[in-house]
Amino acid sequence: MKKSSEKNRSSVNKLNNSRFGYYVVRIFLVTLMSESSTLPTLYIIIEREGWFYYTNMSKFVHLHVHTEYSLLDGVASISSLVDKAMADGMPGMAITDHGNMFGIKEYFNYVNKKNGKTLGAIKDAKKALEKAKADGDSEAAATAEAEIAKLQKKIFKPIFGCEMYVAQKSLHEHVDKKDTGRHLIVLAKNETGYHNLVKLVSKAWTEGFYSHARTDKSELAKHN
Repeated sequence: MKKSSEKNRSSVNKLNNSRFGYYVVRIFLVTLMSESSTLPTLYIIIEREGWFYYTNMSKFVHLHVHTEYSLLDGVASISSLVDKAMADGMPGMAITDHGNMFGIKEYFNYVNKKNGKTLGAIKDAKKALEKAKADGDSEAAATAEAEIAKLQKKIFKPIFGCEMYVAQKSLHEHVDKKDTGRHLIVLAKNETGYHNLVKLVSKAWTEGFYSHARTDKSELAKHN
């Protein structure tokens, strides 16, 4: 983390007080505009002994998000969550509703819609690159490659997940009335992971339900 003097105190909003090692520190959040980007850059700032330490948080990605499909827990719509994440310059986001994947299809469709113009522009830039290479125009090819790289950074990545409930022993039994499942965030790494996650969540509902749709450690290991 970079270090700056107390003169940078202005324009920061205090979030909370906490302890950092043996020192009492104050944590701030600040949003700044840069000349190289039309999006604000998010920084987290920690104050300790009169000095401010800060780090760029522009690549931050939420990996634990509840939507309106988390009954009695989430309230935000998928579209509003995606719009806010993109407005803040986040490259992606995971949705992890409690025990279900009801919002995945809506999430996938909405992100595809939001990425549509950018994907179209990438396709056009690739055609321009091919033409430039065919014509032997190295300058135009370099320009097209730079444009493709710039556009690819704008692509928002949807991450599919679920906050699952894990039984103490087997999903087919409950050791006591409190064995409704321990919370565990499970994310799909790729298409295979997505299909494995679907199997886990489906079986949790059809075979492991006890107050909540539960899986167990054996099923998690089998579909890892």
